[in-house]
Amino acid sequence: MQSEDFVAPALVTLDEPPAERRACIDFLLDLAVDAGRVTNRSAARDALLEREASTPTGLGNGVAVPHARTDAVAAPTVAFARSDRGVDFGAPDGDPATLLFCLLAPADADTDHLAVLSRLSRSLADPAFRTRLAEADSERTVVDAIREAVA
Repeated sequence: MQSEDFVAPALVTLDEPPAERRACIDFLLDLAVDAGRVTNRSAARDALLEREASTPTGLGNGVAVPHARTDAVAAPTVAFARSDRGVDFGAPDGDPATLLFCLLAPADADTDHLAVLSRLSRSLADPAFRTRLAEADSERTVVDAIREAVA
């Protein structure tokens, strides 16, 4: 799978997301819905919230990655938003997330799809990558950074 297949400028926003966790998940999900990646918004939302209820998706270092595998997704998708004020996603370090990703994959996603999403998750441990996202001045810059990180 090519990184161009799962991330695009339409899936990225530099607009401030809502400060509440569920509303932020809805905000990220709507990017995927508007980009035509989600076939059933309600089912995708349920899957994301179910996953969030089982274990918070705040990773620490200002990153949150709500994610789900569901039949309600047409293709593997990464949506991204950035927050100046931060959103509480229950990170182990207690810090709010300012870099917000929503990872969605079809329930039957093959290993290539999951490998790309795994590489993105590992890239988030790199402070230089997080800084690049935090300082990005356009949606295209974010997309390019994500594509390079998983290449």
